[in-house]
Amino acid sequence: MNQLSSNNAFGGVEFAENPEPRVPCVLVVDTSTSMHGPRIDELNKGLETYKRELLNDPLAAKRVEVAVVTFGGRVSRLVEFVTAENFQPPKLQVIGGTPMGEGISVALDMIEERKESYREAGIAYYRPWAFLITDGEPNDHWKPVISRVHAGEQQKAFCFFAVGVEGANMEILEQICVRKPLWLQGTKFRELFSWLSNSQQAVSRSSPGEEVPLVDPTCGPTGWAQI
Repeated sequence: MNQLSSNNAFGGVEFAENPEPRVPCVLVVDTSTSMHGPRIDELNKGLETYKRELLNDPLAAKRVEVAVVTFGGRVSRLVEFVTAENFQPPKLQVIGGTPMGEGISVALDMIEERKESYREAGIAYYRPWAFLITDGEPNDHWKPVISRVHAGEQQKAFCFFAVGVEGANMEILEQICVRKPLWLQGTKFRELFSWLSNSQQAVSRSSPGEEVPLVDPTCGPTGWAQI
């Protein structure tokens, strides 16, 4: 059995055991050396918060799917799409430069692959999210992803969000994104991932295709972002 057919066989079992509609989200995370110290430590704690809060909602635990792409020195498909109940938060470590363009491109490839798996299995799904976190600027050929992100948003193929940690080049993020990128307040990664979990829990309780209003992440004591 080749790798492709093996993956398809696994997917068939996976979807047979859990035929719930899926809420896919790929985290696109900067792990370049500038993220060292408290930043990467708090980011890792944020991932633990993300899983814990998703598991507190039995429906979201079965419907929300998480994948992780990292870009630090090189791009890595670190975690392939799994449901929240099967997600094991990786312990991220920093290394190298910032190939952000390739990281985004790989993440969008993963979304398209996953959507194809859903279609083949007859599984309903919500519009996927790609969620970028970075504290720098790309050192690769990133401009080709602009048209891909904009076209995907226009076609409602996915929602693309970007969060800049202190030091991020927001001018570049504004070129890439259709939605306005937000600054992270300090190292409030746990608050960010709590908001992400709550948002996806709300989506998971809706009907596929329904627009769900999101809580403004810049407001209130639990706010983590600033414009």
